[in-house]
Amino acid sequence: MHRSSSVDRVGVVVHPRREIDAALAAIRAWASTRGVRLGQVAIPGQGRRVAEPVDVASCDLVLALGGDGTALAALHAAAPASRPVLGVACGSIGVLTSLPASGLSAALEYLTAGNWTSRSLPALEIAAGSADPRFAINDFAAIRDGTGQVITAILVDDELYARTAGDGVVIATPLGSSAYTMAAGGPILAPGVQAIVVTPLADHGGVSPPLVTGPDSRLGLSVEPGYGGSRFEIDGQEVPLETMEVTVRLRQEYASLIALADQEPLLTGLRRRGLVVDSPRILARDARDQSEVPPG
Repeated sequence: MHRSSSVDRVGVVVHPRREIDAALAAIRAWASTRGVRLGQVAIPGQGRRVAEPVDVASCDLVLALGGDGTALAALHAAAPASRPVLGVACGSIGVLTSLPASGLSAALEYLTAGNWTSRSLPALEIAAGSADPRFAINDFAAIRDGTGQVITAILVDDELYARTAGDGVVIATPLGSSAYTMAAGGPILAPGVQAIVVTPLADHGGVSPPLVTGPDSRLGLSVEPGYGGSRFEIDGQEVPLETMEVTVRLRQEYASLIALADQEPLLTGLRRRGLVVDSPRILARDARDQSEVPPG
């Protein structure tokens, strides 16, 4: 993590449809008062325009206005230039957008004062054939694209782990372990853990539980599409790959996420959003104990 105190030019990445007017007004007022130049970082396929285009490399940092998907797009855009991203929730608060739009004005003053840190995020480096590698900040999935099953062979450092027949497999970073992987029954990696999570999806028989590998492991994935075909997804977006033989590694430092001093921890956010919930028996006991408290 590092700290910075100079903010002269800021790029924004915006959600294509979500209401962001209040957040933009706060940013423009702050920029006008502090002499900060604003521009919009272009995202492929995103036509909404709120500012003049700017090269992300000329920015000191990037503000992502929307949800976690917008933050992921901003992180990918900013990664080649090593620019940090602050995710602002314009709607529901997520893992990457833990700052609500209502708190943006105060957060911008923190940026001016240099009261922020930048946390490095790892990514999955996905190699297929002779094409340049692709990167996933959350996860990479090989899944069925219709009826029938997908057969996958999963290797760890050239050692066969399992051959599965089912809906496919999802491979996740530590950050991504709280997304698709968790929904599929895989483990959550706590902050500070550097590893890769491999989670087979809806296996039809056999035994292939979720697997956690070390940060230096090399994963091999071989995919045989079923009758309905298969597809690959990176961070939830379908991508074409030139072969069905894929190698996945963990790049330790890929993108940078801005953190403010009072932002909530990851596990606290999962509980607040109802993604991690206590046992019903515990909740029932708490409710009973509360009802038995005599009025004061």
